[in-house]
Amino acid sequence: MQDRNVLLTIKYDGTDFCGWQRQPGTKTVCGTLEEVLTRLLGFEVRLDSTSRTDSGVHAYGQRATLRGQFGIPADRIPRAANDMLARDRYECVGEIEIVAAEDKPEGFHARFDAKGKRYIYKISNAPQVDIFRRNYCYQITRPLDVEKMRQAAEIIVGEHDFAAFMSMGSTPQDSTVRNVWSIDIAKDGTDINIAVSGDGFLYNMVRIITGTLVEVGLGRRSADDVRLAIETQDRTKAGHVAPPHGLYLDEVFY
Repeated sequence: MQDRNVLLTIKYDGTDFCGWQRQPGTKTVCGTLEEVLTRLLGFEVRLDSTSRTDSGVHAYGQRATLRGQFGIPADRIPRAANDMLARDRYECVGEIEIVAAEDKPEGFHARFDAKGKRYIYKISNAPQVDIFRRNYCYQITRPLDVEKMRQAAEIIVGEHDFAAFMSMGSTPQDSTVRNVWSIDIAKDGTDINIAVSGDGFLYNMVRIITGTLVEVGLGRRSADDVRLAIETQDRTKAGHVAPPHGLYLDEVFY
């Protein structure tokens, strides 16, 4: 039996997980999924993922590569694993769902072969908070000026040094230059979705972009302040880190 390389597309509710990355003695998305796949396939599974999402962050389209020798066809892995994930919780559905699985050539890697990603950040701008949405969006009760947020977003789009949009104390990077391809801000009633696409992101970059745009929408910062943050690469000149529970890894591009 030959080694196989299978690319998984994974959806999860990150509310009760301490992030994606496996940690001994801690409930993580990767660790939970590896345990189930190990039982299913009969060998110790170790996944290589595209993104290490933080505690509370969700995903519609996380990607991870599964390597090993096993006979089950790739397209049968999702149903078998999802049944086990749900059964482990004594429910009809689990917190994690494998959406798709496909064989890939030897050497393919979910992270290193990725060309870019899209994240969606969800905001509720209703006048009152909703306790049933507290784990799935950023609830802001003061009115946001979406048009001003869009104008500020135009300044962020493009290739820049985004040092001001990386959390202090992050692991040092060889380069903090990234290319943000687009920022689309859609408003539907009191819901605001910010979709950010780019070739890569620094630690907490999307959440800081969101926090900065929120402050613009609240009138606490201007578009010129956003431009100054990019030009100076000064973290103190950008906005706050938006909470994790509004963030969703939407898609990985290959």
